[in-house]
Amino acid sequence: MHIEIDKDVCIGAGQCALTAPGVFTQDDDGFSMLVPGRADGAGDPMVREAARACPVGAITVTDSEPAPTQAD
Repeated sequence: MHIEIDKDVCIGAGQCALTAPGVFTQDDDGFSMLVPGRADGAGDPMVREAARACPVGAITVTDSEPAPTQAD
């Protein structure tokens, strides 16, 4: 599982941290961030629900790591 938080979109509502506190937290400014060491979701079944709970859609959850891009 791969989780991304778009910091430019996040408004700091905190719904992700309330839904999956073992994976999401908030920084000193109140914006969402991943708990250190939990970037893979740590098997938490609530990660996808936390992404759906985000009122601005700042969280993207995919099943695997994105493929590396090749330099041209």
